[in-house]
Amino acid sequence: MEPVVVFTTRSDIEASVVTALLDSRGIVSFRVTGNPQALWPMAMSPLGEIRIAVPGGDADEARRIIESHREDVGTRVIRLRDEFDDLQQRIGYRFKDRGLLEHALTHRSRAAEDVSGGVYDNESLEFLGDAVLGLVVAEALFRRYPDSSEGQKSKIKAAVVSTQSLARHAEGIRLGEHLLLGRGEEKTGGRFKQALLADAYEALIAAVYLDGGLPAAATFLERELGAAIAAGAHQDAVGPDYKSALQERLQASGRGLPEYRVASQSGPDHRKIFTIEVVVSGEILGTATGKAKKEAEQEAARLALLQLQTSN
Repeated sequence: MEPVVVFTTRSDIEASVVTALLDSRGIVSFRVTGNPQALWPMAMSPLGEIRIAVPGGDADEARRIIESHREDVGTRVIRLRDEFDDLQQRIGYRFKDRGLLEHALTHRSRAAEDVSGGVYDNESLEFLGDAVLGLVVAEALFRRYPDSSEGQKSKIKAAVVSTQSLARHAEGIRLGEHLLLGRGEEKTGGRFKQALLADAYEALIAAVYLDGGLPAAATFLERELGAAIAAGAHQDAVGPDYKSALQERLQASGRGLPEYRVASQSGPDHRKIFTIEVVVSGEILGTATGKAKKEAEQEAARLALLQLQTSN
């Protein structure tokens, strides 16, 4: 008999759960796109559907098994598993299409390890999320501080959307715990890397926007970043000038001036990630990453100040 599609989802994780469930009951299953007889699992698009098919003679039993593992709430059917339920509670938003959330949390290292071609990374969502973030923060500043100059609002915005700021907010919602990483990135501490967390946070913003529209994204960001916007306006600056503070401390102690050098850079031209080292008399006192050199230099200087305080 020809294969029959018995389950459809946008979630790679849920598809894996279903195939494992059917396999445990002795039913052979596989993923398909338009052709039920295709041998390789593949999504139709970055946000496309994955369909699970079984031999025609097993279709009724497969459907029965799947339905027995669902939970009915009124007329709505809950997914077999929701690995991201805790995260949705923390961000105060529940996805209608949880495949979008999974997509936002999928790092390119995970997608690269999938030989099927059915797993897509979150880089396109990062790009969209960056634009949504910029718009929402700019509008919030426009409405809250109409009398502030363009330069003042630009400084506040730069602080709020910096890699360090977004990474801190990502840590606040424990985003790193839910990232879908490849084995190599997992081994090198990818869940704690600031640039990776900031990128995933932007992808999350895009996922909320695509799932619930601009009002949902704006509500999420106002709740998440409102305090940071207010703090930036109160300081009327990007924040503490760690580079100046470091230079003053070094001069006071009779040491040489700090040198900031690019240790590495990665990513496409429109989304570079810079790793900056601050060096004093040949000694590296701080290393930081950022989407702009100045941003990474400030963070490296901050870490250098902490290093000096600890060593004294």
